[in-house]
Amino acid sequence: MKLTVVGTGYVGLVTGTCFAEMGNDVICVDKDKHKIDTLNNGKIPIYEPGLEEMVIRNKQEGRLTFTTDIESSVNESLICFIAVGTPPGEDGSADLSHVLDVAESIGRYMKDYKIIVDKSTVPVGTGKLIKKHIDNILNIRKVSIEFDVVSNPEFLKEGNAIEDFMKPDRVVIGTDNVRVGELMKVLYSPFNRTNDRVLIMSILSAEMTKYAANAMLATKISFINEIARLCELTGADIAEVRRGIGSDSRIGYKFIYPGVGYGGSCFPKDVKALIQTGREYDLPLKILQAVEEVNEGQKKILAQKVFDYFGKDLSGKKFAIWGLSFKPQTDDMREAPSIVIIDLLLNAGAAIQAFDPIAVDEAQKLFINKNNIKFYSDNYSVLKDADALLLITEWHQFRYPDFCKMKKLLKQPVVFDGRNQYDPEKMKEQGFKYYSIGRANLLE
Repeated sequence: MKLTVVGTGYVGLVTGTCFAEMGNDVICVDKDKHKIDTLNNGKIPIYEPGLEEMVIRNKQEGRLTFTTDIESSVNESLICFIAVGTPPGEDGSADLSHVLDVAESIGRYMKDYKIIVDKSTVPVGTGKLIKKHIDNILNIRKVSIEFDVVSNPEFLKEGNAIEDFMKPDRVVIGTDNVRVGELMKVLYSPFNRTNDRVLIMSILSAEMTKYAANAMLATKISFINEIARLCELTGADIAEVRRGIGSDSRIGYKFIYPGVGYGGSCFPKDVKALIQTGREYDLPLKILQAVEEVNEGQKKILAQKVFDYFGKDLSGKKFAIWGLSFKPQTDDMREAPSIVIIDLLLNAGAAIQAFDPIAVDEAQKLFINKNNIKFYSDNYSVLKDADALLLITEWHQFRYPDFCKMKKLLKQPVVFDGRNQYDPEKMKEQGFKYYSIGRANLLE
């Protein structure tokens, strides 16, 4: 099939590239000329394992092209995907301006029947808005052209997006047209060969499914983090509790890892947007309000442990940071817990020495106006003369470090582990003062 994907951010680039990988002719469009030039030069603006190689291969083989020309792209394609950002507004609601701008552009340039597929994460009812905007443009043009609007939300995990797209748990298709539903099933059939994972539903239900899925996962994270806090107070061990509840097939082990809170481009934004949708219908979503409140508090937990140990005034103290991105296998710093933690330490007078395998460049942009923070190219350099180490993001290379080397480099053998990567007993045996989440601190 001939496809256009408008938006070359995370979702759009992964979507377009994976469709091209399966033999489709895909045009990726973006109004950002610099981004398009970068892509045409064989470089990608985001970090996602395996994506750059796939982009280069499909571009070289002629199935994937990049352009700023939306007019020709729309007219060369039957199916046009909208994959642009929906950043949160001041009230938490999703900003649909980019989505509706693309819809208007499609309406302005389309000459024959189109299927307009919304892959952006949008509130319930956006499909109707897209249709209304295109109808208005067609009325202004005084033309009558058929089109259908489809909701096709993405369920991609950063760091595992290609695998998620190529082998999806499910493909949600929201449409009111049976014929369009069948055509979308054909489009996704190469990703769906062993099991029928395509779920056809109404547009409204598809839009709600995306928000409900992310809200449920965020809820699991905040729940386990709140239980972890209680474990610390009662003397229970969250690792043992996690095994106890995760073995229940109704609960499972996924997304019940205690830590320093969730971040990224999806969970914080989508929880806020769903809460705002509830307000618009006079329905306070009390569970999700609590989820958000718990998460904001959890981001401060590790810094609070530092204050409890060193005191509120950290002047003259130096702290090493392992991990900056909101999760491993990405350079995404949006809503990352590291930002909150580092700001709290800096505001208390501390100096920071930080390392991340991928996200240093992004972090430097965020902290460009901050004093007393330095970034390093390896994880051991940041330890030199530091009063303590804070592990914030659980990159694989942090799992089995050289503890003897760590102990020699640190001014004091103190570790604050925000992801429970190490065994408290073993840390005690090696002479570390070790603080983690939801577990007893074995210091004696």
